Amino acid sequence: MSARTSVARRTLATPLILSALLIVFALLAWFVGSKPFNQTIIDIFLRVILVVGLYIFVGNSGVISFGHAGFTCLGAYAAAWLTMPPMMKQTLLPGLPEWLTALQLPYWAGAGLAALWAAVWAALFGKILMRLSGIAASIATFAMLAMINTIYSNWEDVTGATSSVVGIPIVRTVWPYLIAAILAVFIAWAHAISRAGLALRAARDEPTAASASGIDLPRERLIAFVVSGAVMGMGGALFAHSIGVVTPDTFYLGLTFITLSMLVVGGMGSLSGAVIGVLFLSVLIQALRWLEAGVTIGASKFALPNGVQEIALGVVMILILARRPSGLMGNKELGWRRAGSVAPDVSGQKQPDLSKGVSK
Repeated sequence: MSARTSVARRTLATPLILSALLIVFALLAWFVGSKPFNQTIIDIFLRVILVVGLYIFVGNSGVISFGHAGFTCLGAYAAAWLTMPPMMKQTLLPGLPEWLTALQLPYWAGAGLAALWAAVWAALFGKILMRLSGIAASIATFAMLAMINTIYSNWEDVTGATSSVVGIPIVRTVWPYLIAAILAVFIAWAHAISRAGLALRAARDEPTAASASGIDLPRERLIAFVVSGAVMGMGGALFAHSIGVVTPDTFYLGLTFITLSMLVVGGMGSLSGAVIGVLFLSVLIQALRWLEAGVTIGASKFALPNGVQEIALGVVMILILARRPSGLMGNKELGWRRAGSVAPDVSGQKQPDLSKGVSK
């Protein structure tokens, strides 16, 4: 039995447990039967896709990326181009090629092609960016995000510029989002146990030894960048179908902040941390929204001031970074070994404390 096969068998519990946890949330939405609650669960699954997509690169490479929301933007607009009714595209997006204007695909096919579209651009950007390291790489990814946002905010005939693009088919049922979230989890797990994932983690933990062993660090980073870009593109496409409208600013600084927050809170170095961080902060955000809307207690109504959500997120991040720098999961993975136990990370390697700095 090969080493990778052994690692796969020992770590398969992680994606299975995480998938079961997501299924529980989906069944809860089905049992409650409330449209607002159903949308809340859909939003949670979308965040899982995006944060797991971010983890694929950040968690394995140790390089913080501020630009992955750009791939979400690429995926969302690709979904709009591929699935909107032709008449709507002629009116709102007159600059599209005729063949694309006439095309109308089902949402699942559009999401798949949107993932491919984002992956292509990730490969093009990554050929340059992945040769950088540390803070230079992080700043370069933010520059990439700014470029994408600027282009999509001004390309009026193709993206509608800053105007909202409407008419995207809306998918209200929770099951497609559940399937996509589970797919993202298994893609992240498969990459982590692959040769590319193992090599990238080795280079992150011991860059000098990895270089001496012949590991091509820019190449391994590029693979992770492309895979994560594809997952983010799929998430962007489904995001568009969840609300039926897209604008460039939807996929800019706000989304960048929330996805990074969830990854940091859960633990940047583990797949379980990515998912647990989403679930923890999503429940917190929803509870604060409920309190901001107001809760009636007897004859009086209690309501938190607007903006408490953002303040609470900031406070939680500060506390996590101060008291538990490696996140809620401590860079470990959920496993079967015994009740309440955690297993080594999905690569089978020891995880570093990312609070001590990122790999060069």
